[in-house]
Amino acid sequence: MAAFANEMELDMSAVRAKDAPSFIDRDTLERLDTLARNLDRDQLIWSSGYLAGLAAARGAGDRPLAALATHAGSAAAHPAAALAAETSPWLILYATETGNCRRIAQSLDEQLRGAGVATQLADLRDYDAKALRRARQATFVVATHGLGDPPEGTEAFFEFLMGDRAPRLEQLRYSVLALGDSSYEEFCAIGRELDERLEALGAKRIHDRADCDVDFDDTANAWREGVVRAIKESAPKEPRLTVATLHAHGAAADSKHGAFTRANPFAAEVLVNQKITGRDSSKDVRHIELSLEGSELVYAPGDAIGVWPENPPALADALLKLLKLEGEAEVKVGGESSSLRDALLKRLEITKLSRGFVQAYADATKSEELKKLLASSEASREYLAPRQIIDVVAEHPGAIAPQQLAEALRKLTPRLYSVASSLEANPDEAHLTVGVVSYERFGRGHAGAASAFLASDTRKVPVYVEANDHFRLPVDGAAPVVMIGAGTGVAPYRAFVQHRKLEGASGGDWLIFGDRTMRSDFLYQIEWLRHLKEGALKRLTVAFSRDQAHKVYVQDRIAEHAAELYDWLERGAHVYVCGEAENMAPAVHAALARAVEKIGGKSAEQAEEYLQRLKAEKRYQRDVY
Repeated sequence: MAAFANEMELDMSAVRAKDAPSFIDRDTLERLDTLARNLDRDQLIWSSGYLAGLAAARGAGDRPLAALATHAGSAAAHPAAALAAETSPWLILYATETGNCRRIAQSLDEQLRGAGVATQLADLRDYDAKALRRARQATFVVATHGLGDPPEGTEAFFEFLMGDRAPRLEQLRYSVLALGDSSYEEFCAIGRELDERLEALGAKRIHDRADCDVDFDDTANAWREGVVRAIKESAPKEPRLTVATLHAHGAAADSKHGAFTRANPFAAEVLVNQKITGRDSSKDVRHIELSLEGSELVYAPGDAIGVWPENPPALADALLKLLKLEGEAEVKVGGESSSLRDALLKRLEITKLSRGFVQAYADATKSEELKKLLASSEASREYLAPRQIIDVVAEHPGAIAPQQLAEALRKLTPRLYSVASSLEANPDEAHLTVGVVSYERFGRGHAGAASAFLASDTRKVPVYVEANDHFRLPVDGAAPVVMIGAGTGVAPYRAFVQHRKLEGASGGDWLIFGDRTMRSDFLYQIEWLRHLKEGALKRLTVAFSRDQAHKVYVQDRIAEHAAELYDWLERGAHVYVCGEAENMAPAVHAALARAVEKIGGKSAEQAEEYLQRLKAEKRYQRDVY
C-alpha cells in the first residue's frame, strides 16, 4: 500500500502543473495532495467514490449521508462507472475459480486503457445481471468449474441470465472467452452456454468465442488481440486524468504482490518438507515451508501459492522408452527449441490426460481402436478418467515423431495450493499442505506432477501468489467463524486461526474437520489442541470416517450439531467450506440446508434461499477443487 501511495504521489506531482483544470487553484490542489499522501490505497479508492457521490448529489439535490456512503462504496468498486458513465465504457466481466480469468480480464483492461478505450472491470460475483439491459458493450472471460458448473459465487448471475426473466439484449455488442479443461466432457460448457444465450437474447457478437484448455496463454492472447482490434476504433476515449485512470495505473504496477508473477515466478527455498500423516496412514501428506525472503511477495489468509512443477524424471524416461524416442531429439515448444527430454520434464504436461492428447496420438499412430473409443462419449469418459498419458501409450503402442509428441501434449501449467500460514505469524514464509499423489494402477506407478515435485528433495520451487478475494475472513473480528474442511482442505484454516489469534478476534472460531483415521490422519492435531486450550479456537469437531464400523463424515457432524450451528449463523457467523468439489462440497451444502430447515423452521426452498442470502452477504464462502 505504501508503494501505491508513493506511486500516486509521484504521478500527481508529474501531472499537477499541466493537467489541473483552471477551476482548481494551487491551494486546493495542495490540500488534496496533502490529504492523498495520508491515505492508504483502499482509503484512496473509497474516497474517490465518495467524492463522486458528492458530485452526483449536488447535481441531483441533497441526499442523506448514508445514501452518499452507499454510492461511494459502489463507485469505489467500479470507479469507471462513477466517473465515465457518459462514455459507456466497455464492460470487462470475468468469472474465475483459480484466478486465471481475472488475470486475463485485467490484461485486456490494461491493453484497452493503453489504447485510450474507457473500460469497467468487474467480477461476475459482484455484478448484477439485470444491469446488462443497460449495457451496450461487454466482454466476458468465464471459466467452467467442476462438472460443467459456473465458478463459485457466480451462480446467481447465470441463473438469471439463463432464466425466463432475462431481458432482451439487442443493444449489446459482446465477445466471450471460455476457459476449461478438455479432460472433462463439459469442456468450456459455461462459456459456450453464455455465448449462445447472449446471441439468443439478441446481442451481437463482435468477435468469435475462443475456448481455452488448461494451457490457455496462446489462445487467450490471440482472442484478446482480436477483441482489441474489433473495438478500439469505435470505443469512446477515456478522459486524460481520472481517479479510475490512476487506479488502473496502480493495479498495473502490481505492487500488491511484488515483481514476481505467474509469468515470472520467485525461486523459493524449501525450508521444511515434513510428512504429517502417521506411518499407518494410506496417505502421504506433507507440510512444506517455503522462504519468500527477498521476494516482496505478500499474501492474505485465503490466498493460494502457485507452484510451477517439474515432472518426475522416471516418468519422462518411461515415456521415451515406450515410444522408442531419443531424449536428445530437438523439439520446439512455444517457438523455443529444447531437447525432447527437457521439454517432457519442464515444459509439457505428462501426467494429466486430456481428450485432445488421445485424439492427436490416435491420429499420429493411426490407432483405429482409439478413434473408435473417442467416437463414444460414454466410452471415452470411462477410459480417460482413471488413466494418465503413459497408460494410453503403453496400451496402444505406435510410432510418433518427437515434434508430433510435443504438439500433442499440453503445456505444463502451475498448480495452486491454499496458503496454510499467516504472513504476520510467519514473516517471509509461506506454508503449504500437500497431499502427495502416488498410486499403482494398470500394473504401473502413477504420480502427480506438483505433489511429487514438492515431496522430492528439490531445494528451490518457482512460486507466485494467486489472490483469492472470495475466500476472505470477515473484517469484523467480533464475527464468529465456522470452518468446514476435509483432508488437505484444512490448510487455509491454519492460516485463518493464526491470523485471527494475532488480530485478537473475539468472535470465536469453530473448526469442523474430517479425515480417515484419528491416529494417522489428524492433520496439525497438536496445533489445533493448543489453539483450543488457549482459546484461539472455541470449538473443535472432528469426523474420522474409518474409526468405526459405519463411516462418519463432516456432513454427519453438521447434522449432529445443527442447533448450535444455526445459532452461530443467526449470530452473524461466516461459514467456510474447503475440500473436494464433486462429493464433499455438495454433501456439506445439503447438510447446512437441512440444519437451517430443521432448526430454523423453514421449508426446503426457504432454507436454500437462506444459504443463498449468506452467499450474497459473503458469509458463506467455498474453496473447492
